[in-house]
Amino acid sequence: MPSPAVTIEIWSDVVCPWCYIGKRRFEDALSRLDDTIEVDVKYRAYQLDPSAAPGACEPVIDAYARKFGGPQRAAALIERVTETARDEGLEFHMDIAKRANTLLAHRLIWLSEQPDSPIDQAAMKERLLAAYFTEGRHIGDPDVLADCAAEVGFERDVVAAFLAGDRGRDEVASQIAQAGELAITAVPTYVVNGQWSIPGAQDPTTFVNVIERLNERAIATATAADTCTDDACEV
Repeated sequence: MPSPAVTIEIWSDVVCPWCYIGKRRFEDALSRLDDTIEVDVKYRAYQLDPSAAPGACEPVIDAYARKFGGPQRAAALIERVTETARDEGLEFHMDIAKRANTLLAHRLIWLSEQPDSPIDQAAMKERLLAAYFTEGRHIGDPDVLADCAAEVGFERDVVAAFLAGDRGRDEVASQIAQAGELAITAVPTYVVNGQWSIPGAQDPTTFVNVIERLNERAIATATAADTCTDDACEV
């Protein structure tokens, strides 16, 4: 019988460096899995700074300095995470990164999951992460977001109209609220089959081990259900 899919929901934010690093490590893990293991990946919204003013932006080093105890501490953290990203093949330019409210970006990621989307979520997520960490673009600006979406396959006018309206707003708010219900307080967090959480940008081997173990468990459960009859099984 076919292997049941392992569903992984990833709560993350597009201004979180560890979310980008975690995305690379997770994708590495997926490439190592046996072809018989089906993984259904969904990106969910989380805001590191929901209080950030919509439409505004500031240098990320200023935001880090406030949060982590001054410019020197901020610079050290940026240097560390940039080196880690480089090890994963990512080119960070956080000296030009602009911290902004990410609610519109999350609505765009939600849009990319809808049945009529011309691209998948991973492509949209990747484009926004690169725009922020590598290109220094203002990912809270609707025009920038529409440009990014057009670059990966959306019609720009469609995205611009979407961002000007309210579609997806409640759904994204629900995802953010669900993170609270699941006690997610840091990202990235990977929730597997709605039951098990993997916190942080783990190494690929950790992801592989967890997915393989849960896949085996799902197969065993499905096999038991398939061979069970009303007369033979206890409830």
